[in-house]
Amino acid sequence: VQLQASGGGLVQAGDSLRLSCAASGRTFAGYVMGWSRQPPGKEREVVAGIWWSSGVTYYSDSVRGRFTISRDTAKNTVYLQMNSLKPEDTAVYYCAASAGGHWYNLQSYVYWGQGTQVTVSS
Repeated sequence: VQLQASGGGLVQAGDSLRLSCAASGRTFAGYVMGWSRQPPGKEREVVAGIWWSSGVTYYSDSVRGRFTISRDTAKNTVYLQMNSLKPEDTAVYYCAASAGGHWYNLQSYVYWGQGTQVTVSS
């Protein structure tokens, strides 16, 4: 299984970015796909999740209303549209897949991609 994240970069506060995660190696029906982030010197947290089959989404309070997670099942790709970015959104962002458990629980994710750096300047 491979999860390939891309789309990070350096932006200014208020800008937008879209992250992509290309998934391969198995079918993800029944999985929750999640985006997590790890700010410098802080713990990793899950910020958004989406059921691969139904498209039902979940968000942490810190990003709800600004970030949108989506998936394209034909392309086997998960996206994270990030709007109104803030300096506190600066982090390495990871995509991951969970076969069960709570979407917000890092321990429930069994497949991880490499991270992509997002830096938001003030």
